[in-house]
Amino acid sequence: MNQSEQITPVISPEGQSAEMFSDPGEAVARLEQLYAESTRFLARNFNQAVTGDLPTVRYRAFYPEVRLTTTSHAKNDSRLSFGHVAGPGTYSITITRPDLFRSYLKQQIGLLILNHDQPVMIGPSATPIPVHFAVANDADVAVPQDGALPYPLRDVFDVPDLATTNDAIVDDFGYLNEDGSGPLAPFSAQRVDYSLARLSHYTATSPEHFQNHVLFTNYQFYVEEFEAYARKALGDPQSGYSSFVSTGNIEITDPATEIERPVKMPQMPTYHLKAENGAGITLVNIGVGPSNAKTATDHIAVLRPHAWLMVGHCAGLRNSQSLGDFVLAHAYLREDHVLDDDLPVWVPIPPLAEIQIALEKAVAEVTRLEGFDLKRIMRTGTVATIDNRNWELRDQSGPVQRLSQSRAIALDMESATIAANGFRFRVPYGTLLCVSDKPLHGELKLPGMASEFYKGQVANHLLIGIRAMEHLRTMPLERLHSRKLRSFDETAFL
Repeated sequence: MNQSEQITPVISPEGQSAEMFSDPGEAVARLEQLYAESTRFLARNFNQAVTGDLPTVRYRAFYPEVRLTTTSHAKNDSRLSFGHVAGPGTYSITITRPDLFRSYLKQQIGLLILNHDQPVMIGPSATPIPVHFAVANDADVAVPQDGALPYPLRDVFDVPDLATTNDAIVDDFGYLNEDGSGPLAPFSAQRVDYSLARLSHYTATSPEHFQNHVLFTNYQFYVEEFEAYARKALGDPQSGYSSFVSTGNIEITDPATEIERPVKMPQMPTYHLKAENGAGITLVNIGVGPSNAKTATDHIAVLRPHAWLMVGHCAGLRNSQSLGDFVLAHAYLREDHVLDDDLPVWVPIPPLAEIQIALEKAVAEVTRLEGFDLKRIMRTGTVATIDNRNWELRDQSGPVQRLSQSRAIALDMESATIAANGFRFRVPYGTLLCVSDKPLHGELKLPGMASEFYKGQVANHLLIGIRAMEHLRTMPLERLHSRKLRSFDETAFL
């Protein structure tokens, strides 16, 4: 055998084995231990490899996994949409960052053990951890680009593999892992790691700061209002909020603290009003367009938020609407096209009663209008989402006819994308928009047109979104995570 035919030895962490657990806290602690051992092993050897001699071995460590084998159907509460597997068999999922997902994992594993009266097995999986993700949380370590080292990095360490980093679990019917087991959760460890890295890049805030209730907007004024609200909340000991995080991971607890603005803003500036156990609110300024909306929700979905809402500007399509009026979406006309390959347009995106009620209740509280009087400033109906910002400049006969046939009352470029991706990823969703122009009726969005009333309505709009989230966080998870979002063949974990 010549040198080119020799097999490179593979070195992995020693002493990692599978164990059975009937206590969810102990199970998660074991996940954390295995993950920490594996990432420390990779980081240590990576540092040596990039500063020392050419390695003569391959270093490989594995994600931990949760595995359940059951021979009977669960005796579960039929009202619940999660917490149990579909039927007898073996199910597994790889896990990353168990420290970040500690509460989520305890809850989901606890339900699994309770509903099936079976322990779970915690141990190393057969999926290698890419070195990029293993060192991602070490600010002092940077993975060099290909060509920067005297040898190919992938000859010594595992690197991200897009062939196995995908949304096959949430998008495919009857998906099975490579070993034939069914999936326990909607995302594999590599898919989660990929999105955690993207979130830090796009939002300039760490995933650790994201809260369970996410607001999306397409207008900078909402950011200014959100910070003002956060500072007021931090000054009130009864508010329940503990800190405010601005772009660049700048965290304050004192409302009088000045925040240094970054010289270069990220693509999607993100802000977090934090509360205990992630019960606070995150605001993401996604800018304009369905591509940004899809990108943001693709990655935030791995954090398994309890709800996300779109609170942005829209074009009013009815002459009876006024600038500053609100639109509560009950349906969506999807002409954004960015999700057509993942979620065909013939798939209905239903309104979720819990979200709709919370939004309408919040509108009533903030505007002090109730019942029939709410119709003075709010309409419910279909929101159309398109991918052409300047649709007014084309022949309007086609688009206007479709808008009329759909009974659309508003048009924007993000709402249907956010709702559809919420449906796809099983994240409760909703939309409340504010009318900023009426192009079909000669009221185009031009400088100087915003009245004081309109500016006040925008401030009220954000407050409504916040109030709606505060209502939703008091709701039990089993009520909020509607069975409408679950398919025939579902994972046990939310």
